[in-house]
Amino acid sequence: MRTTGRTPHPHDDAPDTAAAFERLAELPDGPERTALRDELVRLWLPMAERIAVRFRGRGEALEDLYQVAALGLVKAVDHFDPARGRAFEAYAVPTITGEIKRHFRDHMWTLHVPRRVQDLRNRVRRAVKELAQAAPGRTPTVAEIARQAHLTEAEVRTGMEALECFTALSLEAEMPGTDGYALADALGEFDSRYDVVVDRVAVKPCLQALPERERVILYLRFFQGMTQSRIAQQLGISQMHVSRLLSGCFEQIREELLTEAIEAH
Repeated sequence: MRTTGRTPHPHDDAPDTAAAFERLAELPDGPERTALRDELVRLWLPMAERIAVRFRGRGEALEDLYQVAALGLVKAVDHFDPARGRAFEAYAVPTITGEIKRHFRDHMWTLHVPRRVQDLRNRVRRAVKELAQAAPGRTPTVAEIARQAHLTEAEVRTGMEALECFTALSLEAEMPGTDGYALADALGEFDSRYDVVVDRVAVKPCLQALPERERVILYLRFFQGMTQSRIAQQLGISQMHVSRLLSGCFEQIREELLTEAIEAH
């Protein structure tokens, strides 16, 4: 005769380790306690791995989730107090789950996202899932998500943007609607010419106050890239004279700028 029974709970195969935990709490630090602790971790490891499986498909490798769950299990074993009267499983499950969630929060966000925005993301994600189950085949609107999650529409939009923050788009990725145009092509580059804009504006009155010949020499030297020898040939003077005139221009401009700076302060 075929018998029917209830569907087993995922943790119905949990080991009976109540006595072992009581003994662990009484043992002093040493090899015996370490061996018992390691054995308890080994016995409960299948449960930790089952919890890790719940979080697969969220951008993290399952093997890495197993490791994080195992770390949470070790913490649970180390901090469990059997004197409080509750089963180890009731303490271990939230401990392991919390460790995995912290892993996602601290390590899986490519972009730094404030805790408040992460909370909005989770509420929006949960509301979208609930609405999808109630009305399959239709994407819920922002207003519907806001009502379901008890958020404002602005908060929903913020949470929806945060859903994309687990990974960052490569700068080499092709932008939608373009013919091979990469994201990096749309980024600006450092322009060193901006560094001299203020200097040029400040020095302009000083240059205008110079005699015409000195202004011509400065123009030929720094805007035409001519050497002092070529400037001397063009103006019909010696290279030594050109050098002295340039030095004099520099000194005069420097003194005027320093005077203006002192007066400004």
